[in-house]
Amino acid sequence: MPAPSWQRSSYCAQGEACLHVAAHNGKVRLTESGDPSGAILRTTPAALDALLRTLKEDRLHD
Repeated sequence: MPAPSWQRSSYCAQGEACLHVAAHNGKVRLTESGDPSGAILRTTPAALDALLRTLKEDRLHD
């Protein structure tokens, strides 16, 4: 089985504090670039979409 192909977030600034994202076998994986072999968060596309929508909505209400 091939390994996930990681992509760096387009919102990443210069440096080591970046989010890397990969889609693999119907799941979404997230990790931090400072320690890419460390903790990996696994979720479904629907759950990630709901989280991002909530974060965007909360940001609009600040």
